[in-house]
Amino acid sequence: MKLTKAEYGKIVDQYAPKSKCLKNCLNAFWVGGLICTLGQLLLNWFTSLGLDEKMSGAAVAVCLVLLSAILTGFAVYDDIAKLAGAGTLVPITGFANAVVAPAIEFKTEGFVTGLAVKMFTIAGPVLVYGTAASVLYGLILWLILQF
Repeated sequence: MKLTKAEYGKIVDQYAPKSKCLKNCLNAFWVGGLICTLGQLLLNWFTSLGLDEKMSGAAVAVCLVLLSAILTGFAVYDDIAKLAGAGTLVPITGFANAVVAPAIEFKTEGFVTGLAVKMFTIAGPVLVYGTAASVLYGLILWLILQF
């Protein structure tokens, strides 16, 4: 059976899955917004307890990372990520998930060779290149300020 490009295109369009781009974007937006709203509520709460802005921000980061790690441990974060996609990846909670998920997956291989080794398989390169980039940018800024 010989098909023209137009006929082949019609067949492909008929069987190709329909794009869910708008739905995915909306889910990412509202879930990411919900995470950020939770962070803002925590920030307001810690500030009302008398912590200064810097300490409140650190406490919020710790709480969001801890909550994300707990939800990852109970396999709830994965369900949220399936719904929201990048909405859970972008905030700090996505980083915590990237550290905890491989550790849980490989815990049966032992504490050192499983959990400790695999914990940073995803987040490790981000840490290494992020640190290297920050040192490089700091060096460039220092050189610019010297001259």
